[in-house]
Amino acid sequence: MTATDAPAARLPEAAARSAWRGSILHFLADPGANDAPASFEFWEDGLLVVAAGRIEALGAAERLLPGLVAETIVHDLRDHLIVPGFVDTHTHFVQTDVVASPGRQLLDWLQDYTFPEEKKFADAAHAAEVAEFYLDELLRNGTTTALVMGSVHRTAVDVFFEAAAARNLRMVAGKMMMDRNCPAELADTAESAYRDTAALIERWSGHQRLHVAITPRFAITSSPAQLEAAGQLARRYPDVHIQTHLAENTAEIAWVRQLFPERASYLDVYEHYGLVRERAVFGHCIHLETGERRRMQAAGAAVAFCPTSNLFLGSGLYDLAASDAVGLHSSIATDIGGGTHFGMLPTLGAAYNVTQMSRNYLSPLRAFYLATLGGARALGLDGQIGNFAPGKEADFVVLDPAATPLLARRSVRARSLAERLFPFMVFGDDRAIFQTVVMGEVRHRRAAPAPD
Repeated sequence: MTATDAPAARLPEAAARSAWRGSILHFLADPGANDAPASFEFWEDGLLVVAAGRIEALGAAERLLPGLVAETIVHDLRDHLIVPGFVDTHTHFVQTDVVASPGRQLLDWLQDYTFPEEKKFADAAHAAEVAEFYLDELLRNGTTTALVMGSVHRTAVDVFFEAAAARNLRMVAGKMMMDRNCPAELADTAESAYRDTAALIERWSGHQRLHVAITPRFAITSSPAQLEAAGQLARRYPDVHIQTHLAENTAEIAWVRQLFPERASYLDVYEHYGLVRERAVFGHCIHLETGERRRMQAAGAAVAFCPTSNLFLGSGLYDLAASDAVGLHSSIATDIGGGTHFGMLPTLGAAYNVTQMSRNYLSPLRAFYLATLGGARALGLDGQIGNFAPGKEADFVVLDPAATPLLARRSVRARSLAERLFPFMVFGDDRAIFQTVVMGEVRHRRAAPAPD
């Protein structure tokens, strides 16, 4: 749809700091399977006005340009597409260096690659170096917010937050809780996990744009005592996020059944300990039954759909339509390092392929919703980020439809907005990210191509 613009109005001098001109798309609601016209707004030639790091105004350029004060810096990005910053709802910064490690399936891959790599994060200097690279890689791919699993080491999470704060990013992260079925060097205890997580919450939650998540790895690696400690934290801090894994792999589910024979299902383990609620995001959720999806929906929990990871590790195909049928909120995630790309664009392409294999259809418009406002809603942060509503934080991405010869060739043939978005999902990668803007400041600018 094309938004209906109000009459021209002059913006206050204090508000007009910078303006960004280009094609602009954002979402007001989930487009659903039929791309509901009222769910999004699109301006072919739009203007996004930013003041003090927040959205001041949004609309057609011809309407808003006359109202700008002379001091406003106008970034002319016509022929580019501006969308809200991407939100990744499940990723592991400590697995940065295991991406593209040839594994078998989940449990073997953890033993062969992930656990050995995570031991290195006892060294704060190593954790800091990886955090710097990881966050720069997110920015290079247009991701401005992520729900991040850290290592079992509290110091590694501290240095991650320090690096995120230096970039003024809105990030959610947590210390891994893991006291059994893991290498001794990675094991904490129920008591230390509670103490360390509480200390992180007290130090970082609400500092700048940062949030702490209660983070049991999964039921296999947390004893009942540790899950009880996680539940105590959830009751003590009811607004804090929760993140873990659920029903990713059939062998994982069988092991959970052996460890918790008294519980009716994998989900019931988390329900029993009070970990299924709003701001709880569960990675994968491939092998769930309808009743479990309904209980998650009723509790206000959300799913992180991790298509590249699920394909890479052979875990299965997430049933987006089954979640939709019960109103369970889905979001999109890279799941680095089981996932194969830091970028949301190729992750959306993989999500499209997964839904096709399930005889469903993920439209380009809905895909971009899931990566922006949908992710913000999963995290309960849609009051701050996710679209360009006035007053929200000015995190956004400038996409270049001519970033590569093939992308350019296909883009010029687009006959609709959906056809303009779809090539980004099929051909797009970090080269398509022209700029990443955080609170109105450019934090990544694509390097100019080398001369021939």
